[in-house]
Amino acid sequence: MKVLLDLQYLNVASTGIKTYMVELAKAARKYPHPEIEWIFTHEPDKQAEDQTYKDLTSKIQKLNYHLDYFRWKEFQLPDMVKKYKPDVLICPDFVSPAASLPCRRMTVIHDAFFWQMPENYPKWWRKYFLNLIKKGLKEDTTLITTTRYSKTSLLEHLGDSLPIEVIYQAPKGMTAALDQKFQGKLGLNIQDYFLHIGTFDKRKNLPLLVESYAAYLKKTQSPKKLVLAGGPGQSKQMNDFPVVQKLVEKLQLQDQVLIPGYLTDGQVKSLYNGAFAYIFPSQNEGFGIPILESMGFGVPVIHSDQPALLEVAHGAGLSFQTGNSEDLTEKMILLETENDLREQLIHLGKARSKDFSSKKFIEAFYELILKPAP
Repeated sequence: MKVLLDLQYLNVASTGIKTYMVELAKAARKYPHPEIEWIFTHEPDKQAEDQTYKDLTSKIQKLNYHLDYFRWKEFQLPDMVKKYKPDVLICPDFVSPAASLPCRRMTVIHDAFFWQMPENYPKWWRKYFLNLIKKGLKEDTTLITTTRYSKTSLLEHLGDSLPIEVIYQAPKGMTAALDQKFQGKLGLNIQDYFLHIGTFDKRKNLPLLVESYAAYLKKTQSPKKLVLAGGPGQSKQMNDFPVVQKLVEKLQLQDQVLIPGYLTDGQVKSLYNGAFAYIFPSQNEGFGIPILESMGFGVPVIHSDQPALLEVAHGAGLSFQTGNSEDLTEKMILLETENDLREQLIHLGKARSKDFSSKKFIEAFYELILKPAP
């Protein structure tokens, strides 16, 4: 069987979707199947490094990108289908071509955020993008999503006219060498800081984390710092970066809360390697890759009781009530005072992280690809 994997979106992807696409392509090459021939629309590493549409600022630049994306999905990708005649087309970025195609489609819809949180997106862009998604949901299409929670959410908004399958993804395979000097550059010592890595999107609830951390300091007089790594939210509506900056200043935590920005894989590994705990206070997630990354590094995780995070952690993390600042503070204190609990979470986390390997990721795709039509 021929499987065509659409990797065009890697030229702008910067979050979990990028990890999904890159790890899927890597796993397809690392664990080939004798009955399946993979065809990539782009070379993954080269496409991910393309700077043409990165960090766009003007409306003209953004419009040019959207036109380029539309041309790709509606004209160039269908032409590749005609050329290579695949049995299956996989689109891992929500959108499949609106044109009729002579092959099965597998479209990955990672979450239901566009429907659940419309206030986080520009109106015109959301309407346009949802239209693209819906026009591609046709013919012999299987939807793939990341957790049972996401499947339930998509059923609520899209109905059950198309089959929806859950495939657990693999976390990012960070092969870069650990940056031995990075912790020192930030003035950090081993296990003297709480960590969060990701964009400053509103749904991440990072202002709540800062408030909880401030309360934790008052109650414990602890020297532990808080590191918030990552860049601004992906749009004005979604971006909480300035909110967090102002809150840090208001609470006079400039020396305790470190915001180092985007990091290399080597720097990320350095932070994971020395963190006391990882905190994931998100209001809504489709999956939650940092939970698995942290657990793989032997870092205990405190996470909100948001359904997808509970599903991924599966009891190997310490949960708090979503949006409850006081509860989060108490869990931070509990982890510091109960060393046995911390050791137990480290042990459970390492075991849980092994359930999400790249081999299991690609084997789930193989099972679906080779599954006979009903």
